[in-house]
Amino acid sequence: MIRRGIQVAAKLGHPRGFPGGPCILPRFTPASAFGSSTDTLVSRFCQEKTDLKDFALPNASWCPDMLSMYQEFLEKTKDSGWIKLPSFKSNRDHIQGLKLPLGLAIASDKNDWRICTRCIQEEGQGYEYVIFFHPSTKKSVCLFQPGPYLEGAPGFAHGGSLSTMMDETFSKTAYLAGEGLFTLSLNVRFKNLVPLGSLAVLNVEVEKIEDQKLYISCVAQSRDQKTVYAKSSAVFLQLQLEEEPSSQ
Repeated sequence: MIRRGIQVAAKLGHPRGFPGGPCILPRFTPASAFGSSTDTLVSRFCQEKTDLKDFALPNASWCPDMLSMYQEFLEKTKDSGWIKLPSFKSNRDHIQGLKLPLGLAIASDKNDWRICTRCIQEEGQGYEYVIFFHPSTKKSVCLFQPGPYLEGAPGFAHGGSLSTMMDETFSKTAYLAGEGLFTLSLNVRFKNLVPLGSLAVLNVEVEKIEDQKLYISCVAQSRDQKTVYAKSSAVFLQLQLEEEPSSQ
């Protein structure tokens, strides 16, 4: 998440909020966090009709493991409750009609905002990934293939790229599972290096929601589950987005 978001989250987490302002943390009920709102969030996030490019689709750079596991999960979307999440170039495209609360939205005439995991445009050179989400269990699986522009140790993905991919999967899961918006903490324990061009499977689940915070965990491993690349945990602040004013 962006640094401004973390700074804002820290302020929001303080009992007094912003100087001179009232207490601003809204209280969620279990129904609003885990009930029908999940369906609403998913339907808004996964737009059925859009001209936006979905970057989470197979391309020629995907390795055989990435392609075959993608097909496996695509089958699960038919009868097992899994949903393939689209991936547009900016989070702004996923929350059209909504805005950050408390005047946090930044007005700008720039039209090429990009989420950092979609900033490398060449296929296969950076972050190749797709996320599947299971609404009823609040779990996600991210299929991640790091490209050569993400190199750390020669031939292997930089640890920061894996941390970024974990945070990105956490953020989508937190938002859809209970309107989690800002990363409050992220802890990563690295176990093994991820070879460039190979598949890393990130298994994410929401552990609990408490005091307007979502506690989430992740295990990143090889497809055969014999190699664990990293384990991580995160805490997200739960906060509702506001409806954009009607233009009518």
